[in-house]
Amino acid sequence: MPVGDETVKDVRRLDRVIYHLHPVPLTTLTVQALGEFDLSRKEAERSKNMFALGLLSWMYHRPTEGTEKFLRSKFAKKPEIAAANIAAYRAGWNFGETTEDFAVSYEVAPAATAFPPGTYRNISGNLALAYGLIAASRRADLPLFLGSYPITPASDILHELSKHKNFGVRTFQAEDEIAGIGAALGAAFGGALAVTTTSGPGVALKSETIGLAVSLELPLLVVDIQRGGPSTGLPTKTEQADLLQAMFGRNGEAPVAVLAPQTAADCFDAALEAARIALAYRTPVFLLSDGYLANGSEPWRIPEPDELPDLTVQFAQGPNHTLDDGSEVFWPYKRDPHTLARPWAVPGTPGLEHRIGGIEKQDGTGNISYDPANHDFMVRTRQAKIDGITVPDLAVDDPDGARTLVLGWGSTYGPITAAVRRIRKEGGRIAQAHLRHLNPFPANLGAVLERYDKVVVPEMNLGQLATLIRAKYLVDAQSYNQVNGMPFKAEQLATVLKEAIDA
Repeated sequence: MPVGDETVKDVRRLDRVIYHLHPVPLTTLTVQALGEFDLSRKEAERSKNMFALGLLSWMYHRPTEGTEKFLRSKFAKKPEIAAANIAAYRAGWNFGETTEDFAVSYEVAPAATAFPPGTYRNISGNLALAYGLIAASRRADLPLFLGSYPITPASDILHELSKHKNFGVRTFQAEDEIAGIGAALGAAFGGALAVTTTSGPGVALKSETIGLAVSLELPLLVVDIQRGGPSTGLPTKTEQADLLQAMFGRNGEAPVAVLAPQTAADCFDAALEAARIALAYRTPVFLLSDGYLANGSEPWRIPEPDELPDLTVQFAQGPNHTLDDGSEVFWPYKRDPHTLARPWAVPGTPGLEHRIGGIEKQDGTGNISYDPANHDFMVRTRQAKIDGITVPDLAVDDPDGARTLVLGWGSTYGPITAAVRRIRKEGGRIAQAHLRHLNPFPANLGAVLERYDKVVVPEMNLGQLATLIRAKYLVDAQSYNQVNGMPFKAEQLATVLKEAIDA
């Protein structure tokens, strides 16, 4: 391996791995290779990293054309610098080709499942989520408003979005959690794609305003980056214990949509999906990430704009109801027959003045109503709207006709997938499915569960998804739980799943 001008002749043993150190005078060879260029020694020395890259490209049988094309593009305005770097790069390659110091070279075979072609970058979960929110606002042609109060591990989203005013993003760091979501709900009333970010303790403080958003039937994204609880709990540790809070943590019947990303890069797509549901169905949507995803990172293919969904929203433009006397009026709770969403009327639109507030509304007119039958109807209608949200069917990975299914959600996707891979490599048969949509569940989930003798649900809580599965589908789902602030390990899950298969 290149070590500069130092002479190292040694063979060392580290555990059972032997490695050899080879002296390579990088600086000297680079300066010699660039002797024909009008460069000072200091300027020539800057290209020794290109010499090293050329040597490694030879050692690992990597093609050179792409690197040289990149250098010409990188230094297009400085052709002399481009030529010098390419010369150093070729010198490193030629050194590897001609030297007798290296007895072996290596070739890394293509991955069995190649990444789709495209431009990739490394991305963390919180950064991907921030980018997904910006993309959603652009595809909806709506300004993005974030009302938030700093809280670990969600603060990175506030920090990132505050950098993007050029994309129509407005961030408001409120004095507390209640003010943050109140401002966001006001922005939703004003016609913005409204977001509030927090963690579990903040969700508790925001619950009344979320209930107000349910009653007003306005789109609102509530991003919960889960952490260990209860109370202040473990701010820097991960947990999945806010699922039931997202589902039921409000007074009265106040249903909301709930979904969860499965990887750091998937946070981008999950943000787009949350925005789609909120805008199309005029409802608050919970997006349940966690500390493990927020701070983890992975390669992410940057999508082309035309690959992103069309989230365009049609605001109410005029009267939508004709009275018996023939006059036309605007009814704020006259619903779309397909989505049950009410019209979104931006304040200031002539003729669309309507009442707003937390007291129950009369169906259609939006007038305040204490009528028991009307309240029953409105409660059931709001629930039916959530139940009717269109979500993709649950995909099941079951190549061998297994009798045991492992069902996960959120950030357990990584360790579950690794554990399943280990079991199959050893000849075991197991099926895997992972839920993104938690309310409503995919329409085919019941049929999927019925196909298997055993269903194992690993969660970083005390069995919240398993509780929902048992209650809704009457399936004896087996929980495997830990709440120590740490993610599962693949070996740990593989052992548990093997025991379930053998039993």
